Amino acid sequence: MARSIPIVTSMGESFLVIANRVGGIGILFAQILKRLRPSLIDRAETMRNLYKMAVKSLPIVVVTALFTGVIMVIQAAPIVKRYGAEGLLGWGAGLGTLREIAPLLTALMISGRVGANNAAELGTMVVTEQIDALRALAIDPIAFLIVPRFIGIVVTLVTMTIFADALALVGASYGGYALLGVAPASFMNGLTNGLLDFGDVAHGLIKSTTFGVMIALASCHFGLATKGGAPGVGDSVKVTVVTSAGGIFVLDYLVSFVLG
Repeated sequence: MARSIPIVTSMGESFLVIANRVGGIGILFAQILKRLRPSLIDRAETMRNLYKMAVKSLPIVVVTALFTGVIMVIQAAPIVKRYGAEGLLGWGAGLGTLREIAPLLTALMISGRVGANNAAELGTMVVTEQIDALRALAIDPIAFLIVPRFIGIVVTLVTMTIFADALALVGASYGGYALLGVAPASFMNGLTNGLLDFGDVAHGLIKSTTFGVMIALASCHFGLATKGGAPGVGDSVKVTVVTSAGGIFVLDYLVSFVLG
């Protein structure tokens, strides 16, 4: 009985920590939604964040997407060869890429690059009292800092997912030609012969939107909640990456379950 008490206490503490974090993220989301009005959005800050988050993320997304397409073909190659189903290679690679692989891998890449960087920047502003200075100047930190970053992360993830979809399919088509001798034209015919439609693309884009919201909220919340100087900034980045990755997989399941 005595041993069970510390376990129950630990479980209770963990539950309270999770509840505190979920509640804090929910409150931040409500504050962001309240300020999502054109008159309150700092356009210069938004454009700066879009350049930093989207444009500078493009090279790593390009490399990841191209190799993702080739990997999809490598995984499908044994079955295609066994059953002579070269005509279905485009459909098989396209379905997995558009609905699952491209949104998921792109979200994980953006989480590691953009989400972690965003949490570090905000955490540094907190520990150096820059956030307090904004409040002293009667500048709303949520409207000036958080809303542009929220918009930047969500738009970045959706845009990068569209790039990843296209590039992964290009990589898969030429990978299929190199590994299986399936001409790119035949691959594209299998991709567009009616088995895939815009619904499959929309499925992936809906996922990427929810992933973007998750990454933006986690990175902004933990960045603003930073305490303890430089070590606290490191802790905020660590918690942001872990929370974002876990949230991405949970949301992936929920959206797949709801949309089918």
